[in-house]
Amino acid sequence: MSRILSAEGVTFEFTVPVVVIGGGAAGMIAALAAHERGAEALVLERDALPQGSTALSAGLIPAPGTRWQRAAGIEDSAERFAADIIAKAKGEPDPADVSRVSRAVGPALEWLADRYGLPFSVVDNFTYPGHSARRMHGLPSRSGAELIDRLRGAVEAAGIDVLCEAQVTALYAEGPRVRGVEVTRPDGSVERVGCAALILACNGYGGNRALVERHVPELADALYFGHPGNQGDALLWGEALGAATRHLSGHQGHGSVAHPAGILVTWATVTEGGVQVNTEGKRFSNEAQGYSEQAAVVLRQPDGIAWTVFDERIAAVARQFEDFRQAEAMGAVLSADSPADLARLMKVDADALAATLAEVGRLKAAGGSDGFGRSFAGSAPLVAPYRAVRVTGALFHTQGGLVVDDGARVVSGEGAPLPNLYAAGGAACGVSGSKASGYLSGNGLLTAVALGRIAGAAAADAVAADAVKEESNQ
Repeated sequence: MSRILSAEGVTFEFTVPVVVIGGGAAGMIAALAAHERGAEALVLERDALPQGSTALSAGLIPAPGTRWQRAAGIEDSAERFAADIIAKAKGEPDPADVSRVSRAVGPALEWLADRYGLPFSVVDNFTYPGHSARRMHGLPSRSGAELIDRLRGAVEAAGIDVLCEAQVTALYAEGPRVRGVEVTRPDGSVERVGCAALILACNGYGGNRALVERHVPELADALYFGHPGNQGDALLWGEALGAATRHLSGHQGHGSVAHPAGILVTWATVTEGGVQVNTEGKRFSNEAQGYSEQAAVVLRQPDGIAWTVFDERIAAVARQFEDFRQAEAMGAVLSADSPADLARLMKVDADALAATLAEVGRLKAAGGSDGFGRSFAGSAPLVAPYRAVRVTGALFHTQGGLVVDDGARVVSGEGAPLPNLYAAGGAACGVSGSKASGYLSGNGLLTAVALGRIAGAAAADAVAADAVKEESNQ
């Protein structure tokens, strides 16, 4: 349904200066930023309630040099964060793109806290893989559901209109300039809404099986743990308008989604010293390399299944996340006082699991590294009571997308900005490069928050400048 139609002769029912497609974090933040700059904004959301991929995430946003870090005695900087992003993605992302978001995200979080009352705090009791500082920020429940609820509340309090059950099925354009959108309602009725600027905040193409097969074939049959509405509309519209795209194979996977419960199990279960075994009770990889690349590794195991094994100390850390508490409440987290009892509950070979955990214990005691390259130096031993969760690998969202400039304007294949089109979050090319292994924890919400605010402010400023120009020409 991602069509581009000619705007010639089209009458719009009404016109809004800034239209935002998508009511997730990127769209809500873009609307807030545009409104604050004096532009009327309208958010169009295909669902009955704005949630998007944000609600499915852990709601954690990486940001350097924040006041919350300073209060916790954590030293960090935008330059250090940028270096971590580029190192994780093996130098693939454009340094200018990385610098743009790493500098913008901290001020954006403090703006959301100060202006809209979002009570962020920093996760200061463990470090995510690839981050050289503790810079993950979240709300009290550490859940994406709370993040989107609070953003939705801020948008409502600001008096910004959000039209739900309003799926954008086409853009109206004159050449590369967007003049408006076609909105289709559940009953099949159609409205045409004009705009001076359009912000694409409708994420990537993770829910479009054909596009996943084309760009990320290794996860073509994986559980998709993102929002089903992520059909690649922004990508397809952008391409039709002549936009440049980059790193379309880039994505975030996750090797720790409870199965069959379908609940994300925090990767702290691994980074704090847990391990993953397959259905034979044996380890099969360096789990600590990162949860994104672990998705495909888990899916290569028998039946695409693994078990994350940890202990009560690690479970206590994980309980700060609402998802983990839900997994426990659903009975997805098994508990036993011995490896033999745990193996019986897991239905895996008891001798194999015991041997695996004994070897991990020896490595931890010696501070050594295993044959997969994982170092256990400084890692606390696993002790009873033990815990285990049955997990599978999943695709969370895509990271490639439309190329944008410093104002989050979508640029053409020749590098020139399109007249009035902006992209944020998963609609824009992220900073993870072309591979799952390039995804640094939090990169998804990083571009949603940073580019959302940039796009909203830039769109509002451009609309105001165009209005002044028009006035002076009359």
